[in-house]
Amino acid sequence: MTSISIVVQARMSSSRLPKKVLLPILGESLLYRMIERLQQIKHKTSIVIATSENAEDDVIEEFCQAKNITCFRGSLNNLLDRHYQVGVLTNADIVIKIPSDCPLIDPRIVDKVLDFYFENEGKYDFVSNLHPATYPDGNDVEIMTSEALKKAWQEATRPLELEHTTPYFWENPDKFRLANVTWKTGLDYSMSHRFTIDYYEDYLFIKRVFEELYPQNPAFSLEDILSLLQEKPEIYEINQHFAGVNWYRNHLDELKTISQEQTKLSI
Repeated sequence: MTSISIVVQARMSSSRLPKKVLLPILGESLLYRMIERLQQIKHKTSIVIATSENAEDDVIEEFCQAKNITCFRGSLNNLLDRHYQVGVLTNADIVIKIPSDCPLIDPRIVDKVLDFYFENEGKYDFVSNLHPATYPDGNDVEIMTSEALKKAWQEATRPLELEHTTPYFWENPDKFRLANVTWKTGLDYSMSHRFTIDYYEDYLFIKRVFEELYPQNPAFSLEDILSLLQEKPEIYEINQHFAGVNWYRNHLDELKTISQEQTKLSI
């Protein structure tokens, strides 16, 4: 059986919204609500929260101990190393990167990307749903084989490759066999719908979605969220002005495969 490790990178020192991963959602932290959703994935996986060795992230390790979640601590800025080390420690065949700023991620989407990988097992080194993205921002899934992850870990040198973990893969299609999974609806909500968290308005949006949907159905889906936003457009409007804003905008001069159309340059 293929060993799958999901790495959830989390830290307290977010520049735009510090301590965001432990903000409260219905009596639990945002990070816990996200892990709760990832535990609904149908594929057998190990979930590891990878944080830094900095003292301010002691609280994340304490959270993991209290919730019986595996925790790994490593470099603050070299997240590629964090993912590689988790893969080694867990003896993973494949490693999945899912950032902690995706608390509304639909486990069904993770399963869809995993299904594609296994349906084409041995054909690809890296499979994601981000290049190009079509799902609402905050449903990020990136799968790497252990061999490919080791290669990237050995060869990547640029700060953005180390900090963001995966650019070395999708920026070097001559070195890796790449594939992308798009939303089967044919829609592209990647620049219009924002389910990720970087700003306080994002927190207010996510909190409201959980409050509306979780009590009736803790396993609510992407479709449930979209139906809610259709029914109550005032929720969509909470963080709509940040839709399309992502980290790409700060690195367009360094990235070969990302265009201005894939990021919003001003708010």
